[in-house]
Amino acid sequence: MNIKYDCLHFKGYMPCTPNKTHDYTCKDCPAYQPISKKILIIKLGAIGDVIRTTPLIEKYNKLYPNCHFTWATLFPDVLPKTPIHTILKLDAVSIFTIEHEQFDIAINLDKDKEACMLLAKVDAPEKYGFTWKNNHIDVATPQATHKLMTGLFDGLSKVNTKSYLEEIFEICHLEFDYEEYLIRTNQGLVEKWQNILAKKSEGKPIIGLNTGCGARWKTRLWPQENWVRFIETLQSKGYFCMVLGGKQEDELNQYYATQTGAYYPGHFSLEEFISLSDGCDIIVTQVSMMMHIAMALKKQLILFNNIFNKHEFEMYGRGFIIEPSSGCDCYYGNTCSREKSCMYDIKVECVVEKVEALEL
Repeated sequence: MNIKYDCLHFKGYMPCTPNKTHDYTCKDCPAYQPISKKILIIKLGAIGDVIRTTPLIEKYNKLYPNCHFTWATLFPDVLPKTPIHTILKLDAVSIFTIEHEQFDIAINLDKDKEACMLLAKVDAPEKYGFTWKNNHIDVATPQATHKLMTGLFDGLSKVNTKSYLEEIFEICHLEFDYEEYLIRTNQGLVEKWQNILAKKSEGKPIIGLNTGCGARWKTRLWPQENWVRFIETLQSKGYFCMVLGGKQEDELNQYYATQTGAYYPGHFSLEEFISLSDGCDIIVTQVSMMMHIAMALKKQLILFNNIFNKHEFEMYGRGFIIEPSSGCDCYYGNTCSREKSCMYDIKVECVVEKVEALEL
């Protein structure tokens, strides 16, 4: 039998979807789609970084219709199964698989040693990003040099004016044209939370308030008294406030709910957290992971920022970045050098004004 091994639908060891659905065989199959390019993306983590790398999928699909994507990551659950064909959680089996396949294009956007070593071993005529050479990290092509240098030297990072997306597209010899994020969603959970929130909000705009920062970036925390007054002010203006967070923020979010009467649904798996966030009209956050979830869901966003270079964040015209008026002295730092954190400079009235300026 003439098996079309180069077909986008070919699964290697089981019937393809056209065969299961229509009983097609490879001979004269109307669903036959020859793969134009086999592309490997290595982006291991963190969760937000994986999400904000997905615009490359849209770009390559424009350039090479019917291309096949394989993605190696530590967080496979945030990646959509379509149009990404093979999603591999990094382990010994996936590394073995990658090292024994052939790709047309291989991209590594992580500077971790294991990611760089993996790209060095991949069989692909075109390699972009970061690789391993002479026992150290190196660039696969000169276009990755800018990103390497800003990661190594704070002085260069502080004066950078390129967004992360501009940088990774440049690394891949591409031009960023506002290609959108992708994210995996559970439609059943999305509809569940839409129904719950529709009843609770009674038609009011729903504001999702991501109040925590996890353990790593405590310098980004907005003071508790500001959150309380912010929630109370929004509620007085006719907004429905919902506090959001993970297990680490549970106690704090219970406090905000008790103090203000804001809705706190609890903490959930990442899959359900994404579905819950999809029910918001506006999201206010101190952390970039939530920012990337919001951008992938195409939500209006307010992002607090102090310790990072604001130019790295691409907002797609759907929100505002608010920073302390006095600036910040703790670039990428987890401890504050001031007696009183710069986050106190972000005034409640300023944030309320930005919320009201967003178009719903």
